[in-house]
Amino acid sequence: MWSKIRNQYFYVMKRIFFALAVAFLSIGVYAQKYAFIDTEYLLKKIPDYESATQQLELSSKKWQKEIDALNSEAQTLYKNYQAEMVFLTDDQKKEKEKEIVAKENEASELKRKYFGSEGELFKKKESLMKPIYEDLYNALKGIAEAKGYSAIWDRATGMIMFVNPNIDISDDVLNRMGYAQ
Repeated sequence: MWSKIRNQYFYVMKRIFFALAVAFLSIGVYAQKYAFIDTEYLLKKIPDYESATQQLELSSKKWQKEIDALNSEAQTLYKNYQAEMVFLTDDQKKEKEKEIVAKENEASELKRKYFGSEGELFKKKESLMKPIYEDLYNALKGIAEAKGYSAIWDRATGMIMFVNPNIDISDDVLNRMGYAQ
């Protein structure tokens, strides 16, 4: 019986807390002015972004082919070693094993050089994308200041399920950046 009363008490308290939270949030929402953008939409409309994405993809494929070639060489060396192992002396075996390990290490080092956290792909992406993101930020900042927005939310990366299309300023951002439709 006490557990039933306690459960009802917590249920009522949760409802009261929820109602108060909604009331306070709605007061705060009316005091602010918000807008929404869709970065996926914006970036698809910016030609420099598409060009940068293609350049990154081409470089990535080229570098991956180099790494795959080294890995293939290492596999070939290993298969040859397996086939010849019976005929090799201990010194020759050690020499072949070192050669295989050196080739595998070369492939790993190349992969780190190209795709590591400070690798060539990271550096190239940063150099190509930074100007685009700076332009986007400056356009958003200018629109926010001109129209009095307190915040501009990105619905492409957020968890918002519905947004009134009247407050989406993506086309304004494109116009501000010089990509008018």
